[in-house]
Amino acid sequence: MVLRLVLGTVFTAMAVGQLASFGAMPEILAAYEVVEGGAATALAVTLIAGELLCGLWFLLRPRSSARTPVWVYTGVSLLWAGLAVQGFLRGLTVENCGCFGTYLTQSLGWPVLVQDGLLLVYAGVLLRGVRRQGSAPRTHSSDTKVDSP
Repeated sequence: MVLRLVLGTVFTAMAVGQLASFGAMPEILAAYEVVEGGAATALAVTLIAGELLCGLWFLLRPRSSARTPVWVYTGVSLLWAGLAVQGFLRGLTVENCGCFGTYLTQSLGWPVLVQDGLLLVYAGVLLRGVRRQGSAPRTHSSDTKVDSP
């Protein structure tokens, strides 16, 4: 539960920072030289929506066993990590990684890669928990009523 609260806080803060600087987000994402123009705007909308969805879900329902926010968190983490790794490997100069929009800016480098790696580790932990929940035997409470047709 603590992990979900921490991740919910981080992802909600990321989304709020990106929303507050939405006009700059397409240009920030275009610096990774993967998308530009309308595609960069669509990517910004996708990232922000995903961050808000799972961030708020983790904060408001940290004990939820729903798989959707875990998969959304994993998808957003993969997108950010993919952008960072390919940009780093190509030697791009990215002055602002964009994680918090125009706030708390960091240039693309090892610290960003480590942070993205940690997000992926956390995604693995969350996915493992979801898988364990899905494979756990279901037990019925003695006070559960079963109506027959």
